[in-house]
Amino acid sequence: MAGLNTIIGIDLGTTNSLGAVWRDGGVTLVPNALGAVLTPSAVSVADDGSTLVGQAARDRLSTRPDRSAASFKRAMGTGHVFELAGRAFRAEELSALVLRSLKEDAERFLGVPVEEAVITVPAYFSNAQRRATEAAGQLAGLRVRRLLNEPTAAAMAYGLHSDAAEERILVLDLGGGTFDVSILEVFEGVMEVRATAGDNRLGGDDFSGVLMEGFMAAVGAAAGLASLHDERGEVRGTLRRAAEVAKRALTAGHEHEMVLVHRGQALSWPVTRDGFELRAQPLLARLRAPVERAIRDARLRPDQISHLVLAGGATRMPMVRRLAAQLFDRFPVASVDPDEVVARGAAVQAGLVAEDAALSDRVMTDVAPFTLGVEVSRSRDGKVLLDGLFSPLIERNTVIPASRSTTLTATGDYQKRIVLKVYQGEGRLVRDNIYLGELAVPIPPDKAGKQPVEVRFTYDSSGLLEVDALVRSTGLRRSVVIENQPGVLGADEIAARLRKLAPLKVNPREQAENVAVIARAERLYGERLAEEREAVAAALDQFLLLLDRQDPAAIEAGRAGLSAWLDGIDTSVF
Repeated sequence: MAGLNTIIGIDLGTTNSLGAVWRDGGVTLVPNALGAVLTPSAVSVADDGSTLVGQAARDRLSTRPDRSAASFKRAMGTGHVFELAGRAFRAEELSALVLRSLKEDAERFLGVPVEEAVITVPAYFSNAQRRATEAAGQLAGLRVRRLLNEPTAAAMAYGLHSDAAEERILVLDLGGGTFDVSILEVFEGVMEVRATAGDNRLGGDDFSGVLMEGFMAAVGAAAGLASLHDERGEVRGTLRRAAEVAKRALTAGHEHEMVLVHRGQALSWPVTRDGFELRAQPLLARLRAPVERAIRDARLRPDQISHLVLAGGATRMPMVRRLAAQLFDRFPVASVDPDEVVARGAAVQAGLVAEDAALSDRVMTDVAPFTLGVEVSRSRDGKVLLDGLFSPLIERNTVIPASRSTTLTATGDYQKRIVLKVYQGEGRLVRDNIYLGELAVPIPPDKAGKQPVEVRFTYDSSGLLEVDALVRSTGLRRSVVIENQPGVLGADEIAARLRKLAPLKVNPREQAENVAVIARAERLYGERLAEEREAVAAALDQFLLLLDRQDPAAIEAGRAGLSAWLDGIDTSVF
């Protein structure tokens, strides 16, 4: 049974998020206030100033775009600001509201406090993005025990039910906003990540974008629809929803008609699965490169992969499954739900962190997703010949935690210090990589190359990098933990934003079902025309009058009736 404090595993996704816990020797998915396990990663500010999270917020993306936001995961660690109802939110704060909602769902479901979490991140998330995710957890009132790579989590969920003594698993994780590939080797209860690769700007949203662009080219531009680059445009949210619906319809069938109501006119565009796949070829081509890099880094051939596991809702698209089957000459594993597999793996990791006896025979290792190193120069006779070079210390796909060292010297005569500038990336020149921070180290003035400084990088499983420098001649040691990076909230700023979030009124959970059905009806009113629109308005007005009576039994019956009626006319639920 759950103890006094349960560690929750959380899949914080671009499109949907969900929580799960390890208890009684297995994984339990946590339902939200609507009874579903998937909570849309969307936030909206209601007219009364309270915040809505989940399905109601997603429906309001099309009806109240000025008050709603989604797909903010891509902006983690960038400092980008979202304007909702005249208030500025960073991606970390919006993610914190989603995490807080999942935390409250878990506490309500389990009946115990939930103060700690294992949160998954894309394997190819940078250090800044990982620190931002950790900050979001803090803002939500959670102590983040571990950041776990999403494909690793998926493999852990799959491996939990595998009886094979030894196998190599390749995980393709295509979520709403990111794409990751990981290769793992499993033997006698040990799961070891061999290689990882990915693309942080490729996901299901981009496939939806292909349909949006197709609609605009076919009928939208001629009808005077606003540019798709207008992030706060009223049409953008409605068109994105229509594209999401079309994407799902073309996953199940071969034809679909995208419909969008604009200024009292219904615009339609028929699209086929073949046409969609043709338009998406550039995206499919981008899926291949990370796969090939991971295979190469793992020093394996495609035929040496035992099992192919798909994670992320976007892997449901036939074109993605077909590409995966072609690359590895085998069908993907069908025994795991791609929408749930990452959260299930996070729950397994939470069980490991809690040292659950049922998982005592399992060991998990991970790898560094990026190369970490310092800026160096090449010199001769005290004269710099070439500068701005990147010198790796911890190579990508090194098993972590890891510690590596190198020896550096000053390039100029009689320097009083050297400055270690730390970067992350794969470029030969530092200008092509991501700057993480720096450490200044005093040295005795001397001829160039005469004062050796031993530099050590230590990198842990949550992406925390410690840089240590030792001046051999004097024994002076300097060190810094790289965590406060440009675009990332520092400790003081986290505390300040936590104070601002604390009084923020969250819509009462007992009202969640009412709020969700109202938001859905309002969305349908905007999508429909003529008699159907009038019917939606009448049904919604009747329910709002029922709410004013404050009769719980009557409200429950009215909500059930309205939901059933909306189910009959709404074919675009996702």
